[in-house]
Amino acid sequence: MCGNVGGIDKLLRIVTGVVLLYFAFDEGYWWGWIGLIPLLTGLVGFCPLYKVFGISTKKKGGDGGCCCCG
Repeated sequence: MCGNVGGIDKLLRIVTGVVLLYFAFDEGYWWGWIGLIPLLTGLVGFCPLYKVFGISTKKKGGDGGCCCCG
């Protein structure tokens, strides 16, 4: 699995995920659990929807020789 989420995109996903999970845990809003998606994609650096649509916010060349993303 090659990363396709980079830099500022990663940071925004992690922050958004944490904020939404705050609403789930502290405020009791069920929709806050949606925060797991941006949090996990930000931490892992891979977004399945980006793969489907051929999008990448990761800079080219700095991936450490990923073999699956040509």
